[in-house]
Amino acid sequence: ARSPLQGSKLLAFSLIVFAVLWISSGFLFPHQQPAAPVAQQASEIFRVAVTTVNVEQYQPKLVLSGRTEADKKVAIVARTQAIVTELRVKRGDRVKAGDVLAILTDDGRNAQLQQARALVQQRKAEYEARTKLIEQGNLPKLDANAIASQLRAAEAALAQAEAEVERIRIVAPWDGVVDSVAAEQGQFLMLMPAMGGGASGPNEIARMIALDPIIAIAEVSEKRVAGVKLGEEAELRLVSGEIVKGKVRYISKSASATTRTYRVDVEAPNPDHRIPDGITAEVAITMATVEATKVPRSALTFSAQGKLGVRAVNGESKVVFLPVELVDDAQQTMWVKGIPDGTRVIAQGQDFVRENQ
Repeated sequence: ARSPLQGSKLLAFSLIVFAVLWISSGFLFPHQQPAAPVAQQASEIFRVAVTTVNVEQYQPKLVLSGRTEADKKVAIVARTQAIVTELRVKRGDRVKAGDVLAILTDDGRNAQLQQARALVQQRKAEYEARTKLIEQGNLPKLDANAIASQLRAAEAALAQAEAEVERIRIVAPWDGVVDSVAAEQGQFLMLMPAMGGGASGPNEIARMIALDPIIAIAEVSEKRVAGVKLGEEAELRLVSGEIVKGKVRYISKSASATTRTYRVDVEAPNPDHRIPDGITAEVAITMATVEATKVPRSALTFSAQGKLGVRAVNGESKVVFLPVELVDDAQQTMWVKGIPDGTRVIAQGQDFVRENQ
């Protein structure tokens, strides 16, 4: 006779086997929905927004980050050893070419000048008198070269004395601004080589910079430098928001060894010196005219191969992919090359369709 405990065990084992078989039936015999007919799938068409674009003549702008720089910089130094007796400028002064910046001690230079002038007058009188005697035959003709040499030596000594007097007057070489003053009144200036690192030398008096015109320096990549031309118009956008117009005046013919870029200088008028040296500026250079197409920024996409381009609708109302080359970024729109004139470009929905659809 079977005990009640054995009957319970058999019932529990049967329930477990039934549950395992029921769960496994979903994996062994999955329920599949019938596939939609191919004709029905082909009839489903995705709607997209298209716009017709045309090829235009366009002048792109190359926008670069740069900085301003003074047109000229120079250290004004004494060319003779002397003491500064008068200092006529201070830092920030505007000066014209030829303005006196400082006066040095005379140290007998004017006396030497007067002496040299008197000697020249004496040599001239001797030259004229001896020349007449030679012509009359009272002196040998060989003396003509000697007296001519004495006159030339006296004139050379006079020129040297005049130069020494000019050296005690320190003048501005061109119009500009006194950026710094290194000398003080009463300071003795010595003729010694200037120290490196931008430090002032023992004979330096002041430093000048020319701010009109102001120069903006930018670096152009080797790929884009061919499109930059001398004399092309450019714009400088300063950190203050001010925009100044200028022109390209220099394009380097040698690339930087570290960045492989080419230096480009843009000059702009700065008559009131309101644009200082060394500030950050955005430089926008107008490039040569090219044929390009303006498309919405949203129209740009990537192909399955990773190429940048647009999707368009051809004459058979099928989707085609057109690779493009970027020309300029106009924020809301993009200027590109590679799209034929009159193309219907997909502006919205291009990522939900594929070629030949």
